Amino acid sequence: MNLSASPKPYVFLPNRPHPGRPRSFDRDQALDAAMRVFWRLGYEGASLTALTAAMGINRPSLYAAFGDKADLFREAVARYGLGPGRYVRRALGQPRARQVAEMLLRGTVALATDPASPSGCLWVQGALVASTEGEHMRREMAALRARGIAQMRERFDRALREGDLPDATDVPALTLFLVSIMNGIAVQACSGHTREELNLVVDLALSVWPTP
Repeated sequence: MNLSASPKPYVFLPNRPHPGRPRSFDRDQALDAAMRVFWRLGYEGASLTALTAAMGINRPSLYAAFGDKADLFREAVARYGLGPGRYVRRALGQPRARQVAEMLLRGTVALATDPASPSGCLWVQGALVASTEGEHMRREMAALRARGIAQMRERFDRALREGDLPDATDVPALTLFLVSIMNGIAVQACSGHTREELNLVVDLALSVWPTP
């Protein structure tokens, strides 16, 4: 760091609070509220009116604190991964491949059917379908899901090397099977299927899990 360099002059931007003026709202609480709106309505379905009403702020405050709607959505998705979706990271850390699969599936059921949260999954439904205006966000979410699938595949590749899966296991197909069940659970939860019904689906999926 060059401590001798002169600091850049502060440039005042319209609609941004003065640097010495504290915000009149809790940013974390506002972000949680926005996350739930996006979770319930999706990226395009969440209007700025719905977002600002849930967050308890006006549009200038939203822009000043979070940037535009796309930036807010990106932060909300990251928040989802560290909060409601954190079971995925915990699952990938389990010592056995079947434990990984079961925690992923049971966690998906628990989250998608939690009465205290919107149904379904923000990662799956947040920007699954988009108009031309929202196409960039659909692509970003597709890339995010692809990275998640790659992490699962790496975990099962390791299981194969360690002898925790049969030698003939098709790891890409096994990973896609698991992800497809998880996504299907999230969609079916939105259709009103109960936790008990969806856990029976998990039981069936685990009954065909390959064992060495």
